[in-house]
Amino acid sequence: MPAFRLSMLLLSALLFSAGVSGLAMAQETGIKIKKPVFGGACKACPWGAMAEIVKSAMQPYGYDVQICYTCSGPDAPRIVAGSKKGPAPKPESATRIPPPSGHVDFGATAVHFLWAAYQGTGIYAQDGPMKNLRLLANIQDPLYLVVAVRADSGITDLRQIREKKLPVRIIGNLESAYSDAVLGYFGITAKELESWGGQIVRSNAEGRKNFDVVIHEASRGNPPEFSLFNEISETTNLKYLDLPEDLLAQMAGKFELERRSIPIGFLRGIDRTIPTVGRSGTVVYGRADMPDDFAYAVARALDEQQGLFAWSNNTFSYNRYTVGRAFGVPLHPGAARYYREKGYINK
Repeated sequence: MPAFRLSMLLLSALLFSAGVSGLAMAQETGIKIKKPVFGGACKACPWGAMAEIVKSAMQPYGYDVQICYTCSGPDAPRIVAGSKKGPAPKPESATRIPPPSGHVDFGATAVHFLWAAYQGTGIYAQDGPMKNLRLLANIQDPLYLVVAVRADSGITDLRQIREKKLPVRIIGNLESAYSDAVLGYFGITAKELESWGGQIVRSNAEGRKNFDVVIHEASRGNPPEFSLFNEISETTNLKYLDLPEDLLAQMAGKFELERRSIPIGFLRGIDRTIPTVGRSGTVVYGRADMPDDFAYAVARALDEQQGLFAWSNNTFSYNRYTVGRAFGVPLHPGAARYYREKGYINK
Protein backbone atom coordinates (compact mmCIF):
# COMPACT_ATOMS: atom_id res chain seq x y z
CA MET A 1 0.00 0.00 0.00
CA PRO A 2 1.46 3.39 -0.94
CA ALA A 3 2.79 5.40 1.98
CA PHE A 4 0.51 8.35 1.18
CA ARG A 5 -2.63 6.19 1.24
CA LEU A 6 -1.53 4.54 4.50
CA SER A 7 -0.99 7.95 6.06
CA MET A 8 -4.48 9.05 5.02
CA LEU A 9 -6.02 5.91 6.51
CA LEU A 10 -4.20 6.46 9.76
CA LEU A 11 -5.29 10.11 9.83
CA SER A 12 -8.91 9.11 9.17
CA ALA A 13 -8.75 6.56 11.97
CA LEU A 14 -7.38 9.19 14.37
CA LEU A 15 -10.07 11.70 13.41
CA PHE A 16 -12.79 9.08 13.83
CA SER A 17 -11.39 8.11 17.22
CA ALA A 18 -11.28 11.76 18.29
CA GLY A 19 -14.85 12.22 17.10
CA VAL A 20 -16.08 9.22 19.07
CA SER A 21 -14.17 10.44 22.12
CA GLY A 22 -15.67 13.91 21.77
CA LEU A 23 -19.14 12.44 21.41
CA ALA A 24 -18.63 10.35 24.54
CA MET A 25 -17.56 13.47 26.43
CA ALA A 26 -20.62 15.35 25.16
CA GLN A 27 -22.84 12.53 26.39
CA GLU A 28 -21.21 12.04 29.78
CA THR A 29 -24.38 13.21 31.53
CA GLY A 30 -28.06 12.73 30.86
CA ILE A 31 -31.09 10.66 31.78
CA LYS A 32 -30.50 8.15 28.95
CA ILE A 33 -27.17 7.05 30.37
CA LYS A 34 -28.49 7.23 33.94
CA LYS A 35 -26.33 10.24 34.82
CA PRO A 36 -28.95 13.00 35.10
CA VAL A 37 -27.90 16.48 36.26
CA PHE A 38 -29.69 17.84 39.32
CA GLY A 39 -29.86 21.58 40.01
CA GLY A 40 -29.18 22.08 43.69
CA ALA A 41 -27.34 24.62 45.84
CA CYS A 42 -24.48 24.71 48.35
CA LYS A 43 -24.14 21.54 50.42
CA ALA A 44 -25.36 23.28 53.59
CA CYS A 45 -28.31 24.92 51.81
CA PRO A 46 -31.80 23.34 51.72
CA TRP A 47 -31.72 22.68 47.95
CA GLY A 48 -28.19 21.33 48.22
CA ALA A 49 -29.27 19.04 51.04
CA MET A 50 -32.16 17.87 48.87
CA ALA A 51 -29.74 17.24 46.02
CA GLU A 52 -27.67 14.94 48.23
CA ILE A 53 -30.82 13.08 49.28
CA VAL A 54 -31.95 12.64 45.68
CA LYS A 55 -28.51 11.37 44.70
CA SER A 56 -28.50 8.79 47.50
CA ALA A 57 -32.13 7.82 46.91
CA MET A 58 -31.58 7.16 43.20
CA GLN A 59 -28.45 5.02 43.60
CA PRO A 60 -30.29 1.74 44.38
CA TYR A 61 -32.17 2.17 41.10
CA GLY A 62 -29.03 2.44 39.01
CA TYR A 63 -28.79 6.22 38.65
CA ASP A 64 -25.64 8.25 39.26
CA VAL A 65 -27.07 11.73 39.81
CA GLN A 66 -24.66 14.56 39.01
CA ILE A 67 -25.18 17.60 41.24
CA CYS A 68 -24.93 21.22 40.21
CA TYR A 69 -24.15 23.11 43.42
CA THR A 70 -24.43 26.53 41.70
CA CYS A 71 -27.96 26.15 40.26
CA SER A 72 -29.47 28.09 43.13
CA GLY A 73 -31.46 31.19 44.01
CA PRO A 74 -34.19 32.66 41.80
CA ASP A 75 -32.39 31.33 38.71
CA ALA A 76 -33.02 27.71 39.70
CA PRO A 77 -36.36 27.33 37.86
CA ARG A 78 -34.97 29.26 34.87
CA ILE A 79 -32.10 26.80 34.56
CA VAL A 80 -34.37 23.75 34.69
CA ALA A 81 -37.09 25.21 32.45
CA GLY A 82 -34.50 26.26 29.86
CA SER A 83 -32.48 23.03 30.05
CA LYS A 84 -29.43 25.18 30.71
CA LYS A 85 -26.00 24.30 32.02
CA GLY A 86 -25.09 25.30 35.54
CA PRO A 87 -23.24 28.60 36.02
CA ALA A 88 -19.64 28.78 37.20
CA PRO A 89 -19.16 29.44 40.93
CA LYS A 90 -19.21 33.13 41.87
CA PRO A 91 -16.18 34.55 43.68
CA GLU A 92 -18.27 35.44 46.73
CA SER A 93 -20.11 32.12 46.79
CA ALA A 94 -19.57 29.50 49.47
CA THR A 95 -19.58 26.90 46.69
CA ARG A 96 -16.36 26.26 44.79
CA ILE A 97 -17.44 23.07 43.02
CA PRO A 98 -17.75 23.55 39.23
CA PRO A 99 -21.08 22.43 37.74
CA PRO A 100 -21.38 19.26 35.63
CA SER A 101 -20.75 19.78 31.93
CA GLY A 102 -24.21 18.66 30.83
CA HIS A 103 -27.57 20.41 30.79
CA VAL A 104 -29.65 20.35 33.97
CA ASP A 105 -32.43 17.74 33.84
CA PHE A 106 -34.25 18.35 37.13
CA GLY A 107 -33.71 20.11 40.42
CA ALA A 108 -34.92 21.46 43.75
CA THR A 109 -36.39 24.82 44.66
CA ALA A 110 -38.93 26.32 47.06
CA VAL A 111 -42.53 25.51 46.22
CA HIS A 112 -43.37 29.23 46.08
CA PHE A 113 -40.56 29.81 43.56
CA LEU A 114 -41.81 26.96 41.40
CA TRP A 115 -45.38 28.25 41.44
CA ALA A 116 -44.30 31.82 40.60
CA ALA A 117 -42.04 30.58 37.78
CA TYR A 118 -44.82 28.43 36.34
CA GLN A 119 -47.20 31.40 36.34
CA GLY A 120 -44.61 34.01 35.35
CA THR A 121 -45.40 36.21 38.36
CA GLY A 122 -43.40 38.06 41.00
CA ILE A 123 -39.68 37.84 40.31
CA TYR A 124 -40.46 35.87 37.13
CA ALA A 125 -42.84 38.44 35.62
CA GLN A 126 -40.28 39.48 32.99
CA ASP A 127 -39.53 35.83 32.12
CA GLY A 128 -43.10 34.98 31.29
CA PRO A 129 -44.82 31.75 32.36
CA MET A 130 -42.60 28.66 32.37
CA LYS A 131 -45.37 26.24 31.48
CA ASN A 132 -43.01 23.33 30.83
CA LEU A 133 -42.18 22.91 34.53
CA ARG A 134 -43.58 19.80 36.19
CA LEU A 135 -43.72 18.68 39.82
CA LEU A 136 -42.14 15.37 40.84
CA ALA A 137 -42.41 15.59 44.64
CA ASN A 138 -43.20 18.22 47.26
CA ILE A 139 -41.27 17.56 50.48
CA GLN A 140 -42.30 19.33 53.67
CA ASP A 141 -39.87 21.71 55.45
CA PRO A 142 -41.77 24.17 57.70
CA LEU A 143 -40.70 27.79 58.08
CA TYR A 144 -42.34 30.22 60.49
CA LEU A 145 -42.38 34.01 60.26
CA VAL A 146 -40.99 35.29 63.57
CA VAL A 147 -40.97 38.89 64.81
CA ALA A 148 -38.77 39.77 67.77
CA VAL A 149 -37.05 42.73 69.43
CA ARG A 150 -34.23 42.99 71.90
CA ALA A 151 -35.70 42.42 75.35
CA ASP A 152 -34.12 45.65 76.62
CA SER A 153 -35.37 47.78 73.69
CA GLY A 154 -38.60 48.75 75.47
CA ILE A 155 -40.58 47.94 72.31
CA THR A 156 -43.80 46.05 72.95
CA ASP A 157 -45.57 46.88 69.67
CA LEU A 158 -44.12 47.74 66.27
CA ARG A 159 -46.41 50.79 66.15
CA GLN A 160 -44.07 52.46 68.63
CA ILE A 161 -41.33 52.68 66.01
CA ARG A 162 -43.23 55.18 63.88
CA GLU A 163 -45.07 56.90 66.71
CA LYS A 164 -41.85 57.61 68.60
CA LYS A 165 -39.58 57.75 65.53
CA LEU A 166 -37.26 55.21 67.09
CA PRO A 167 -33.85 54.97 65.30
CA VAL A 168 -33.95 51.19 65.25
CA ARG A 169 -31.93 48.80 63.12
CA ILE A 170 -34.24 46.22 61.56
CA ILE A 171 -33.21 42.90 60.04
CA GLY A 172 -35.73 41.94 57.34
CA ASN A 173 -36.40 38.60 55.70
CA LEU A 174 -34.37 37.33 52.76
CA GLU A 175 -36.62 38.38 49.87
CA SER A 176 -37.89 41.44 51.86
CA ALA A 177 -41.48 40.77 50.77
CA TYR A 178 -42.67 39.56 54.18
CA SER A 179 -40.81 42.15 56.25
CA ASP A 180 -41.90 44.93 53.87
CA ALA A 181 -45.52 43.80 54.29
CA VAL A 182 -45.20 43.86 58.07
CA LEU A 183 -43.53 47.26 58.16
CA GLY A 184 -45.96 48.63 55.58
CA TYR A 185 -48.89 47.63 57.78
CA PHE A 186 -47.47 49.86 60.52
CA GLY A 187 -46.73 52.68 58.09
CA ILE A 188 -42.96 52.24 58.23
CA THR A 189 -40.93 52.75 55.04
CA ALA A 190 -37.18 52.41 54.64
CA LYS A 191 -36.92 56.07 53.62
CA GLU A 192 -38.82 57.34 56.68
CA LEU A 193 -36.92 55.00 58.96
CA GLU A 194 -33.63 56.43 57.70
CA SER A 195 -34.93 60.00 58.13
CA TRP A 196 -35.05 59.54 61.90
CA GLY A 197 -31.79 57.59 62.13
CA GLY A 198 -32.98 54.04 61.69
CA GLN A 199 -31.96 51.48 59.07
CA ILE A 200 -32.90 48.16 57.53
CA VAL A 201 -29.83 45.93 57.69
CA ARG A 202 -28.86 42.60 56.19
CA SER A 203 -28.78 39.38 58.19
CA ASN A 204 -25.02 39.00 57.69
CA ALA A 205 -22.47 38.64 60.46
CA GLU A 206 -22.31 42.39 61.16
CA GLY A 207 -26.09 42.79 61.15
CA ARG A 208 -26.49 39.99 63.66
CA LYS A 209 -24.33 41.89 66.14
CA ASN A 210 -26.11 45.23 65.88
CA PHE A 211 -29.89 45.11 65.59
CA ASP A 212 -33.03 46.10 67.48
CA VAL A 213 -35.82 44.35 65.55
CA VAL A 214 -35.90 41.14 63.52
CA ILE A 215 -38.61 40.10 61.03
CA HIS A 216 -37.42 36.84 59.54
CA GLU A 217 -38.23 33.22 58.83
CA ALA A 218 -37.01 30.48 61.13
CA SER A 219 -36.87 26.71 60.96
CA ARG A 220 -36.03 23.90 63.34
CA GLY A 221 -33.03 23.08 61.17
CA ASN A 222 -30.01 25.31 60.77
CA PRO A 223 -29.38 25.91 57.06
CA PRO A 224 -27.56 29.20 56.29
CA GLU A 225 -30.62 30.99 54.93
CA PHE A 226 -32.66 30.42 58.07
CA SER A 227 -30.06 30.20 60.83
CA LEU A 228 -30.50 33.80 62.00
CA PHE A 229 -32.92 33.20 64.86
CA ASN A 230 -31.24 29.96 65.88
CA GLU A 231 -28.02 31.93 66.42
CA ILE A 232 -29.15 35.24 67.89
CA SER A 233 -31.72 33.69 70.24
CA GLU A 234 -28.86 31.87 71.98
CA THR A 235 -26.75 35.01 72.45
CA THR A 236 -29.36 37.75 72.90
CA ASN A 237 -32.42 38.02 75.11
CA LEU A 238 -35.36 38.51 72.76
CA LYS A 239 -38.98 39.51 73.22
CA TYR A 240 -41.26 37.86 70.66
CA LEU A 241 -44.18 39.91 69.34
CA ASP A 242 -47.63 38.91 68.14
CA LEU A 243 -48.82 40.35 64.84
CA PRO A 244 -52.39 41.66 64.42
CA GLU A 245 -54.94 39.16 63.18
CA ASP A 246 -55.90 41.21 60.12
CA LEU A 247 -52.25 41.52 59.07
CA LEU A 248 -51.75 37.77 59.32
CA ALA A 249 -54.90 37.21 57.25
CA GLN A 250 -53.64 39.68 54.61
CA MET A 251 -50.24 38.02 54.40
CA ALA A 252 -51.71 34.52 54.20
CA GLY A 253 -53.82 35.59 51.23
CA LYS A 254 -51.27 37.73 49.41
CA PHE A 255 -48.31 35.34 49.71
CA GLU A 256 -50.28 32.06 49.81
CA LEU A 257 -48.98 31.23 53.27
CA GLU A 258 -50.44 28.94 55.90
CA ARG A 259 -51.84 30.13 59.22
CA ARG A 260 -49.71 28.46 61.87
CA SER A 261 -48.60 28.95 65.47
CA ILE A 262 -45.00 28.96 66.64
CA PRO A 263 -44.77 26.23 69.33
CA ILE A 264 -43.47 26.74 72.84
CA GLY A 265 -39.71 26.20 73.03
CA PHE A 266 -39.23 26.58 69.28
CA LEU A 267 -36.54 29.19 70.07
CA ARG A 268 -34.97 30.20 73.36
CA GLY A 269 -37.37 32.56 75.13
CA ILE A 270 -40.59 31.44 73.44
CA ASP A 271 -42.80 30.47 76.38
CA ARG A 272 -46.18 30.63 74.64
CA THR A 273 -47.66 29.67 71.30
CA ILE A 274 -47.52 32.63 68.90
CA PRO A 275 -49.98 32.95 65.99
CA THR A 276 -48.15 33.62 62.73
CA VAL A 277 -47.91 32.57 59.08
CA GLY A 278 -45.59 30.02 57.55
CA ARG A 279 -44.72 28.10 54.45
CA SER A 280 -43.52 24.60 53.75
CA GLY A 281 -42.25 22.84 50.68
CA THR A 282 -38.97 22.08 48.94
CA VAL A 283 -39.95 20.63 45.59
CA VAL A 284 -38.14 18.21 43.32
CA TYR A 285 -39.25 19.12 39.81
CA GLY A 286 -38.40 18.75 36.15
CA ARG A 287 -39.77 19.49 32.69
CA ALA A 288 -42.68 18.19 30.66
CA ASP A 289 -40.25 16.50 28.23
CA MET A 290 -38.83 14.28 30.99
CA PRO A 291 -39.36 10.57 30.19
CA ASP A 292 -42.27 9.10 32.14
CA ASP A 293 -40.23 6.17 33.44
CA PHE A 294 -37.61 8.50 34.90
CA ALA A 295 -40.23 10.70 36.62
CA TYR A 296 -41.78 7.49 38.00
CA ALA A 297 -38.36 6.37 39.27
CA VAL A 298 -37.76 9.70 41.07
CA ALA A 299 -41.17 9.59 42.77
CA ARG A 300 -40.63 5.97 43.78
CA ALA A 301 -37.09 6.51 45.06
CA LEU A 302 -38.04 9.46 47.29
CA ASP A 303 -40.93 7.47 48.74
CA GLU A 304 -39.09 4.20 49.31
CA GLN A 305 -35.95 5.96 50.58
CA GLN A 306 -37.75 8.59 52.64
CA GLY A 307 -35.74 7.61 55.72
CA LEU A 308 -32.97 9.79 54.24
CA PHE A 309 -34.96 12.94 55.06
CA ALA A 310 -34.63 12.39 58.81
CA TRP A 311 -30.83 12.53 58.61
CA SER A 312 -30.56 15.82 56.73
CA ASN A 313 -29.48 19.21 58.09
CA ASN A 314 -33.02 20.36 57.25
CA THR A 315 -36.38 19.46 58.78
CA PHE A 316 -37.53 17.54 55.71
CA SER A 317 -40.42 15.12 56.00
CA TYR A 318 -42.43 13.06 53.53
CA ASN A 319 -46.21 13.51 53.57
CA ARG A 320 -48.10 11.25 51.16
CA TYR A 321 -51.12 13.57 51.27
CA THR A 322 -49.15 16.57 49.97
CA VAL A 323 -46.24 15.06 48.02
CA GLY A 324 -48.13 15.33 44.72
CA ARG A 325 -49.36 18.92 45.13
CA ALA A 326 -47.64 22.27 44.56
CA PHE A 327 -50.39 24.86 44.19
CA GLY A 328 -51.34 24.72 40.49
CA VAL A 329 -48.10 23.31 39.05
CA PRO A 330 -48.96 20.16 37.05
CA LEU A 331 -47.70 16.83 38.34
CA HIS A 332 -45.55 14.98 35.81
CA PRO A 333 -47.51 12.02 34.35
CA GLY A 334 -44.77 9.57 35.35
CA ALA A 335 -44.82 10.75 38.98
CA ALA A 336 -48.62 10.82 38.92
CA ARG A 337 -48.69 7.16 37.84
CA TYR A 338 -46.59 6.18 40.85
CA TYR A 339 -48.71 8.16 43.31
CA ARG A 340 -51.93 6.68 41.86
CA GLU A 341 -50.54 3.18 42.25
CA LYS A 342 -49.75 3.92 45.90
CA GLY A 343 -53.13 5.54 46.52
CA TYR A 344 -51.60 8.95 47.32
CA ILE A 345 -53.70 10.68 44.66
CA ASN A 346 -57.02 9.78 43.08
CA LYS A 347 -56.53 11.09 39.55
